[in-house]
Amino acid sequence: MPMFFSQISSATFSIALCAGLMAGIGQYSHAASPAVPPSVSQGVGNAKAFGQARLVVYGFNIYDAKLWAAESFSAANYSTEPFALELRYLRNFSGTMIAERSLKEMRRLGQVSDEKAAQWLDTMKKTFPDVKKGDQLIGIHRPDGSASFTLNGKSIGEVRDEEFTRLFFGIWLSPKTSEPKMRSALIGMATGAASGGAKQ
Repeated sequence: MPMFFSQISSATFSIALCAGLMAGIGQYSHAASPAVPPSVSQGVGNAKAFGQARLVVYGFNIYDAKLWAAESFSAANYSTEPFALELRYLRNFSGTMIAERSLKEMRRLGQVSDEKAAQWLDTMKKTFPDVKKGDQLIGIHRPDGSASFTLNGKSIGEVRDEEFTRLFFGIWLSPKTSEPKMRSALIGMATGAASGGAKQ
Protein backbone atom coordinates (compact mmCIF):
# COMPACT_ATOMS: atom_id res chain seq x y z
CA MET A 1 0.00 0.00 0.00
CA PRO A 2 1.18 3.59 -0.46
CA MET A 3 3.78 4.85 1.96
CA PHE A 4 3.67 6.72 5.26
CA PHE A 5 2.63 4.91 8.41
CA SER A 6 3.03 6.09 11.99
CA GLN A 7 4.02 4.49 15.26
CA ILE A 8 0.45 4.38 16.59
CA SER A 9 0.98 0.79 17.64
CA SER A 10 4.00 -1.00 16.27
CA ALA A 11 2.41 -4.42 16.74
CA THR A 12 -0.85 -3.45 15.01
CA PHE A 13 0.91 -1.81 12.10
CA SER A 14 3.39 -4.64 11.65
CA ILE A 15 0.48 -7.03 11.22
CA ALA A 16 -1.35 -4.61 8.93
CA LEU A 17 1.61 -3.93 6.69
CA CYS A 18 2.80 -7.52 6.42
CA ALA A 19 -0.68 -8.68 5.54
CA GLY A 20 -1.16 -5.80 3.12
CA LEU A 21 -4.53 -5.04 4.70
CA MET A 22 -6.29 -1.70 4.72
CA ALA A 23 -9.51 -0.47 6.27
CA GLY A 24 -10.34 1.64 3.27
CA ILE A 25 -9.61 4.54 0.95
CA GLY A 26 -12.22 7.23 1.12
CA GLN A 27 -12.77 10.22 -1.11
CA TYR A 28 -13.48 13.44 0.69
CA SER A 29 -15.50 16.47 -0.30
CA HIS A 30 -14.78 18.44 -3.46
CA ALA A 31 -17.33 21.10 -2.42
CA ALA A 32 -15.05 24.12 -2.78
CA SER A 33 -12.38 24.77 -5.40
CA PRO A 34 -9.16 24.55 -3.38
CA ALA A 35 -6.51 27.22 -3.65
CA VAL A 36 -3.45 26.05 -5.57
CA PRO A 37 -0.40 25.87 -3.24
CA PRO A 38 2.38 28.28 -4.31
CA SER A 39 4.88 25.46 -4.86
CA VAL A 40 2.39 23.76 -7.18
CA SER A 41 1.61 26.87 -9.23
CA GLN A 42 5.35 27.52 -9.62
CA GLY A 43 6.07 23.98 -10.77
CA VAL A 44 2.94 23.09 -12.76
CA GLY A 45 1.34 25.52 -15.19
CA ASN A 46 -2.46 25.95 -15.06
CA ALA A 47 -2.74 23.39 -12.28
CA LYS A 48 -6.14 22.25 -11.02
CA ALA A 49 -7.13 19.70 -8.42
CA PHE A 50 -7.97 16.51 -10.31
CA GLY A 51 -8.93 14.27 -7.42
CA GLN A 52 -8.26 13.48 -3.82
CA ALA A 53 -8.44 10.57 -1.43
CA ARG A 54 -7.83 9.67 2.19
CA LEU A 55 -5.76 6.66 3.15
CA VAL A 56 -7.17 4.80 6.17
CA VAL A 57 -5.42 1.80 7.72
CA TYR A 58 -7.27 -0.29 10.31
CA GLY A 59 -9.45 2.69 11.15
CA PHE A 60 -6.52 5.09 11.49
CA ASN A 61 -6.47 8.14 9.19
CA ILE A 62 -3.02 8.24 7.57
CA TYR A 63 -3.02 11.11 5.08
CA ASP A 64 -5.09 13.03 2.57
CA ALA A 65 -3.69 12.94 -0.96
CA LYS A 66 -4.46 15.36 -3.77
CA LEU A 67 -3.34 15.38 -7.41
CA TRP A 68 -2.68 18.71 -9.14
CA ALA A 69 -2.24 18.93 -12.92
CA ALA A 70 -3.25 20.78 -16.06
CA GLU A 71 -6.62 20.09 -17.68
CA SER A 72 -4.97 17.96 -20.38
CA PHE A 73 -3.32 15.58 -17.89
CA SER A 74 -3.48 11.89 -18.87
CA ALA A 75 -2.87 9.33 -16.13
CA ALA A 76 -1.76 6.78 -18.73
CA ASN A 77 1.19 9.05 -19.56
CA TYR A 78 1.90 10.35 -16.07
CA SER A 79 5.64 9.71 -16.36
CA THR A 80 5.97 12.28 -19.17
CA GLU A 81 3.73 15.03 -17.77
CA PRO A 82 4.07 17.82 -15.23
CA PHE A 83 1.97 17.40 -12.10
CA ALA A 84 2.13 17.60 -8.34
CA LEU A 85 1.08 15.21 -5.61
CA GLU A 86 0.15 16.75 -2.27
CA LEU A 87 0.04 14.73 0.95
CA ARG A 88 -1.49 16.26 4.06
CA TYR A 89 -0.53 14.15 7.05
CA LEU A 90 -3.08 13.16 9.67
CA ARG A 91 -0.55 11.55 12.03
CA ASN A 92 3.15 11.79 12.90
CA PHE A 93 5.67 9.82 10.82
CA SER A 94 9.43 9.36 10.81
CA GLY A 95 11.42 10.26 7.72
CA THR A 96 13.12 6.86 7.83
CA MET A 97 9.76 5.07 7.77
CA ILE A 98 8.66 7.20 4.81
CA ALA A 99 11.82 6.33 2.90
CA GLU A 100 11.74 2.61 3.65
CA ARG A 101 8.06 2.19 2.79
CA SER A 102 8.50 4.22 -0.40
CA LEU A 103 11.35 2.00 -1.57
CA LYS A 104 9.35 -1.16 -0.89
CA GLU A 105 6.47 0.14 -3.01
CA MET A 106 8.82 1.28 -5.78
CA ARG A 107 10.41 -2.17 -6.00
CA ARG A 108 6.94 -3.67 -6.41
CA LEU A 109 6.51 -1.62 -9.59
CA GLY A 110 9.76 -2.44 -11.34
CA GLN A 111 13.07 -4.23 -11.06
CA VAL A 112 15.56 -2.24 -9.01
CA SER A 113 19.09 -3.49 -8.33
CA ASP A 114 20.26 -3.72 -4.74
CA GLU A 115 22.90 -1.09 -5.48
CA LYS A 116 20.39 1.36 -6.86
CA ALA A 117 17.90 0.59 -4.08
CA ALA A 118 20.52 1.44 -1.48
CA GLN A 119 21.30 4.68 -3.29
CA TRP A 120 17.64 5.67 -3.51
CA LEU A 121 17.01 4.80 0.13
CA ASP A 122 19.89 7.01 1.19
CA THR A 123 18.58 9.84 -1.01
CA MET A 124 15.08 9.60 0.44
CA LYS A 125 16.33 9.43 4.03
CA LYS A 126 18.23 12.66 3.39
CA THR A 127 15.25 14.27 1.64
CA PHE A 128 12.25 13.31 3.78
CA PRO A 129 12.27 14.66 7.34
CA ASP A 130 10.10 13.50 10.20
CA VAL A 131 6.61 14.91 9.78
CA LYS A 132 3.80 15.64 12.18
CA LYS A 133 0.04 15.85 11.94
CA GLY A 134 -0.99 18.73 9.67
CA ASP A 135 2.27 18.85 7.70
CA GLN A 136 2.00 19.22 3.93
CA LEU A 137 4.43 17.40 1.67
CA ILE A 138 4.30 18.17 -2.05
CA GLY A 139 6.17 16.32 -4.77
CA ILE A 140 6.54 18.04 -8.15
CA HIS A 141 6.95 15.74 -11.17
CA ARG A 142 8.64 17.27 -14.22
CA PRO A 143 8.54 15.89 -17.80
CA ASP A 144 12.35 15.68 -17.86
CA GLY A 145 12.22 12.97 -15.20
CA SER A 146 13.27 15.10 -12.25
CA ALA A 147 11.35 15.62 -9.04
CA SER A 148 11.41 18.26 -6.32
CA PHE A 149 9.85 18.23 -2.88
CA THR A 150 8.59 20.82 -0.42
CA LEU A 151 7.43 20.53 3.16
CA ASN A 152 5.01 23.21 4.32
CA GLY A 153 6.05 25.35 1.36
CA LYS A 154 9.81 25.07 1.92
CA SER A 155 12.11 23.18 -0.44
CA ILE A 156 13.55 19.98 1.04
CA GLY A 157 15.26 18.46 -1.96
CA GLU A 158 15.42 17.52 -5.62
CA VAL A 159 16.12 14.24 -7.41
CA ARG A 160 17.30 14.08 -11.02
CA ASP A 161 16.78 10.43 -11.86
CA GLU A 162 14.11 9.51 -14.40
CA GLU A 163 13.67 5.94 -13.16
CA PHE A 164 13.40 7.03 -9.53
CA THR A 165 10.83 9.69 -10.41
CA ARG A 166 8.70 7.31 -12.48
CA LEU A 167 8.62 4.64 -9.79
CA PHE A 168 8.17 7.04 -6.88
CA PHE A 169 5.09 8.73 -8.31
CA GLY A 170 3.98 5.36 -9.63
CA ILE A 171 3.26 4.45 -6.00
CA TRP A 172 0.03 6.41 -6.54
CA LEU A 173 -0.39 6.72 -10.30
CA SER A 174 0.92 3.56 -11.93
CA PRO A 175 -1.73 1.09 -13.14
CA LYS A 176 0.24 -1.44 -11.08
CA THR A 177 -0.11 0.50 -7.83
CA SER A 178 -0.92 -1.56 -4.75
CA GLU A 179 -3.91 0.72 -4.16
CA PRO A 180 -5.94 1.03 -7.40
CA LYS A 181 -8.88 2.60 -5.57
CA MET A 182 -6.69 5.47 -4.45
CA ARG A 183 -5.38 5.91 -7.99
CA SER A 184 -8.93 6.03 -9.32
CA ALA A 185 -9.90 8.63 -6.73
CA LEU A 186 -6.88 10.80 -7.52
CA ILE A 187 -7.48 10.84 -11.26
CA GLY A 188 -11.27 10.84 -10.92
CA MET A 189 -11.69 14.55 -11.58
CA ALA A 190 -9.86 14.41 -14.90
CA THR A 191 -13.13 14.45 -16.81
CA GLY A 192 -15.46 14.89 -13.86
CA ALA A 193 -15.93 12.54 -10.94
CA ALA A 194 -19.67 12.21 -11.52
CA SER A 195 -19.24 10.84 -15.04
CA GLY A 196 -16.65 8.28 -14.04
CA GLY A 197 -14.78 9.03 -17.25
CA ALA A 198 -11.31 9.60 -15.92
CA LYS A 199 -8.47 9.36 -18.40
CA GLN A 200 -6.73 6.06 -17.79
